[in-house]
Amino acid sequence: MKGIMITAPKSGSGKTTISLGIIRALVNKGYDVACFKTGPDYIDTAFLKAASKKDKAGNLDIHLQGKNNLKKSLGLVRGDICIIEGAMGYYDGIYNTYLNSSYDISKTLNINSILVYTPQGEMFSAIPKIKGLTEFENSNIKGIILNKVSEKYYLMLKEQIEKYINIEVLGYMPNIKDIEIKSRHLGLIQRDEIEDIEKKIELCAEYIKEYIDLEKIIELTREVENKPIENLKKRNIKVAVAMDKAFSFYYNENLYLLNSICDVKYFSPMYDTHLPDCDFLYLGGGYPEVFKMELYKNKPMRKAVRDFGEEKGTIYGECGGFMYLCNYIEDCEMVGLLNGEIKMSQNLQRFGYVDITIKDDCLLGKKDDKLTGHEFHKSYALINCKTYYSVSKTMGKDTWECGYSYKNVFGSYAHINFLGNIKALYNILDSIERR
Repeated sequence: MKGIMITAPKSGSGKTTISLGIIRALVNKGYDVACFKTGPDYIDTAFLKAASKKDKAGNLDIHLQGKNNLKKSLGLVRGDICIIEGAMGYYDGIYNTYLNSSYDISKTLNINSILVYTPQGEMFSAIPKIKGLTEFENSNIKGIILNKVSEKYYLMLKEQIEKYINIEVLGYMPNIKDIEIKSRHLGLIQRDEIEDIEKKIELCAEYIKEYIDLEKIIELTREVENKPIENLKKRNIKVAVAMDKAFSFYYNENLYLLNSICDVKYFSPMYDTHLPDCDFLYLGGGYPEVFKMELYKNKPMRKAVRDFGEEKGTIYGECGGFMYLCNYIEDCEMVGLLNGEIKMSQNLQRFGYVDITIKDDCLLGKKDDKLTGHEFHKSYALINCKTYYSVSKTMGKDTWECGYSYKNVFGSYAHINFLGNIKALYNILDSIERR
């Protein structure tokens, strides 16, 4: 499989829209396209899936998965061409470094990158900026796409870029409102909330075909190595995974591992009235605060989840799933297995990578076990009970506590990737088998 990365100097530069257009344009040419997102993002991967017409897209994250597992993650989504959308700015890594940045990941995988550059109130000043981005310490940037520019502006910049920088400008994208995707507090609006998403993606592909040299992008792809995940043994465990507009933030790697090891079924806490027959209930992240009224009104499902937990069924809730397990989200009653309330804030409460030490034996591990994770939420929990996680900001100084347990129920704000925290997954499954 050959691959290439689409990146930008910063967030909000339009790389998601351009990535979607490139992916769909390749699909329309007959290519089987595999898609990935660097970093911990869940929302963009749903758009990448839609553009590639596949049922999955993966994440590539050194902190969450470990450097040695990047190629295993690549092996979970196959195709003729692999398009990797970079997160944030190309060099933006953990804390104030380039570690785990799109740049770091592109070097680890030895693939080329294309820089999406959106000029803002500048002319020739863009040249030294782009030069610095493309020539920093063995950068893999091999092409430039100018975004939200007129044809006249594009031709002027292209001439100067190619004169002063040893790099080719592959085309441009005009400023087109019809293909923009709106955002909310955790990023883009979810794919399933956009009725005309297919129309937007096809429109992006048409503009890519008209304004950007797609053949040159194909030429710049490089062979990328992938590895299989080995030694996965099937277990006689039934898993129910919450999946709807309120709960959709799952790593492809987590779902792959669960499907490979267990019997997995999906259900909707918003619309279904009963749980599938299961031993383990997995409540992932999402937007329960946005859909709290729908969750509240579905009393049969809330009762089913509560009864399952009270009867010693195993439940793991992360971030949105954890919020759902508490007594209330703002003024709306939720499941009530974890004795606490969730309050919303105007500001981010936690944002970024975390390192976790387990303080006492719990569902995910033994005392002093280590986990890597990520937090991104505007809510906070008012819970006055024992915590099982000691959490610290990766490469930072902030520390706090989280992780709450009741019977075989466990919830926390931290998202973890089971590919890089396989012991935690096995600990959950082992505890179910013992019972």
